Amino acid sequence: MANQYDAVIIGAGHNGLVCGAYLARKGFKVCLLERRGLAGGAAVSEAVWPGYRVSVASYTMALLQPRIIEELELAKHGYEIIVPPPMTHLYGGGRSLIVRAEGPRLFEDIARFSAKDADAYSKYRAHMTKLGKLVADMLWEIPPDPADGALAARSRLLGFAWRFRDMGERFYDLYDVLTLSARDYLARWFESDEMITAMGFYASCGGAATSICSPGSAYVLLRGFIRDHTTPAGPAGFVRGGMGSISEAIAASGKAHGMEVRCDAPVASVEVKGERATGVRLASGELIEAGCVISNVATKVLFQQLVGAEHVPAEFRTRVAQIRDRSTAFKVNLALNRLPVFKDFDARAAGFDYPAQVRIGPSVEYLERAWDAAKYGEIAPHPPLVVMSPSVVDPGVAPEGKHLMSIFGQHAPYALREGSWDTQRERLVEIVLDTLAQYAPDIRECIDAAQVLSPVDLERIFALPGGHVHHGELSADQIFFRRPVRGAADYRTPVKGLYQCGASVHPGGGVTGVPGHNAAQVVMGCERH
Repeated sequence: MANQYDAVIIGAGHNGLVCGAYLARKGFKVCLLERRGLAGGAAVSEAVWPGYRVSVASYTMALLQPRIIEELELAKHGYEIIVPPPMTHLYGGGRSLIVRAEGPRLFEDIARFSAKDADAYSKYRAHMTKLGKLVADMLWEIPPDPADGALAARSRLLGFAWRFRDMGERFYDLYDVLTLSARDYLARWFESDEMITAMGFYASCGGAATSICSPGSAYVLLRGFIRDHTTPAGPAGFVRGGMGSISEAIAASGKAHGMEVRCDAPVASVEVKGERATGVRLASGELIEAGCVISNVATKVLFQQLVGAEHVPAEFRTRVAQIRDRSTAFKVNLALNRLPVFKDFDARAAGFDYPAQVRIGPSVEYLERAWDAAKYGEIAPHPPLVVMSPSVVDPGVAPEGKHLMSIFGQHAPYALREGSWDTQRERLVEIVLDTLAQYAPDIRECIDAAQVLSPVDLERIFALPGGHVHHGELSADQIFFRRPVRGAADYRTPVKGLYQCGASVHPGGGVTGVPGHNAAQVVMGCERH
């Protein structure tokens, strides 16, 4: 039957689900096709071991936008945030910083490193909050193409310029974060290595193949300021039931309006007739016809595997091939018989019982040396780590009396100089445990089982080219009107009726839901329903 669906979406990751849920609410007949046995993409909770709900890849809710939470009524469908104890940054040697909300205790802790830094912290936060608001407003923009001379394109560009005409001095601030390293940008505010390390940690441990000293890495500093945590949608934190609960709630929201989700349904190709996408063919041979096709998979996967080369210009395919997406991020999930003891954590001084959120990164030099190893194809001997223990506040993610630990780390290169990930995976987990044991000496005694995901594993399981959780670097040359590539930043593609809604497009990766939201708006505007 022709046009069996108004829209078919390739990949039921959270952005595909968001896109489908918005379309379904507008009366579109939508079907999502997921190659794995469960929906959610990298935002999933899986029973890796009996009785556990493991957030296998994405591990905490920091950026899901309040507008999406409220408009899709996710709370009605099981979405619930549990606010964990504040982040504890461990430096070693008995030194740590608990990153609390602003207040006297935080300022006192910072003053132990530098009184000047304690005074500067509020000013830094105020500055970044204003700049973050500007970037947050840009999240919802459909990026214009400055090189397109068509009248409609010029009109969109002028409209964008008009909406941001009051940018003023913030233009220079935005330019700085797009070009400076995180270390150099933070050095304008802070003098102590401890504060620069703590504030710039995610520039070296956020999934990107970059470091705190890499030019352009200051952009990562804004990620923590692009979500308003004070709205009725609630704050950031752990999701009850793990990250898969986000995807499950979005799917339930869409299904309430007729959206269909089919798992174990890998797409083999996008069908194109008369220069227009007309549906998809599954690996099983089944043809699914639709008024339009929307891709939640990475741009490289779409145009190098699913769309025939004859349907897109050679120049466009070359641009796609040039997307930089080689990651050094990895994930280790641990099933624990008990929680390890962090020797530098003092519960009485902290004011809470256990550090459910821990960062390990003692200094700028430590972060940079880890990146140096990865640059030359070697696993960092002392990697920066984000260590989460969600079962401390959400017992349901582990069996009674057991615990779950999620470790996100950097830098283990996608392409190794020697050997392969088939032989080096166990070495990686030993390096991680050796590093963690310096801060929690009893960690090995606590482990019942471990799951280790190298960048190659992340690519294989979640179809992430290069193992990159963002589908490509979030750098000045690969954001906004140059994401995924120039000439295709408006969620459309060179194939009529074919759109993109995943992390490959603006504003990029992270569990924000914004690419899915924006793509839905474009589809609704183009596909007269």
